[in-house]
Amino acid sequence: MKFRVTLTDGFRTILRCTCSLFRMRRAVAVSADLGGVEILEGAENLTSYRFNTGETQHFFCNTCGIYTHRQRPSNPNQCGVNVACLEGVSPFDFAEVPVLDGVNHPNDNGGAARRLGTLRFDPE
Repeated sequence: MKFRVTLTDGFRTILRCTCSLFRMRRAVAVSADLGGVEILEGAENLTSYRFNTGETQHFFCNTCGIYTHRQRPSNPNQCGVNVACLEGVSPFDFAEVPVLDGVNHPNDNGGAARRLGTLRFDPE
């Protein structure tokens, strides 16, 4: 599948999260408005998954299983887009990535996202 993304603030919104899905996927995400993700090819291969409350959609390719993007539970008008799915971009392109507390999600603690630390990549 192919998609085009218009990021809300470039790569300044990059983050990791400690929620179970981010931990298992090892995803690094950036933000786009909900309408900022445009499927160009292979829409028939895009599958969505909902869990827990069922409010948030997580999209992935049903051919290869790669997570592409998700509707943000903390802001349903935004998507978190997997940077590894962006052409020419790697999660290792970023020396520092903020890590947010997804175990204690903002929707569960009054809406305040809590930064836990920074993930660093220092190439040798």
